[in-house]
Amino acid sequence: MKIYTRTGDDGSTSLYSGKRVSKDDIRVESYGTVDELNAYIGLIIEHFPTEDHHEIFNKIQNDLFTIGGILANDKQDDFSAISDKDIKLFEEEMDRLSADLSPLKHFVLPGGNQAIAHTHVARTICRRAERRVVSLDTINEIDYTVVIKYLNRLSDYLFILTRHLSHSMNVEERKWIP
Repeated sequence: MKIYTRTGDDGSTSLYSGKRVSKDDIRVESYGTVDELNAYIGLIIEHFPTEDHHEIFNKIQNDLFTIGGILANDKQDDFSAISDKDIKLFEEEMDRLSADLSPLKHFVLPGGNQAIAHTHVARTICRRAERRVVSLDTINEIDYTVVIKYLNRLSDYLFILTRHLSHSMNVEERKWIP
């Protein structure tokens, strides 16, 4: 099977329904940014030699693939594959990871070591994906509230994970000093 079709050579791509749209369409930008985030989560996994976080990262990658499919679908379908249960999992994980952290009293500059820096980059890609989905949500008749909530909570989780990594690896958080 050939991977190339040449159908996108004119700058267009197909949505789930078969409708052709420009590759810079906000819907394509939304699911493309989610795909970028998913790839970056794959990179982060490589910085965790133990299985500590692999299970949740695997779930996140599967969820992001599902979200990409939701965003590529230009018809209102059942979005129940992503739910408040998934969002609650992030909240529980953040509470668990935060248990040993000191209260946040400063802004944190990205960095510290490769794992922490990569996790910060994933957080910023997640925020961009969230902004793209918000843009799509405002011009589309499909309600993406659950996707927006998921991405919002995922970016929070990634931030708490950076703090947890700093703490558990004895890497001092880089404080923003204005």
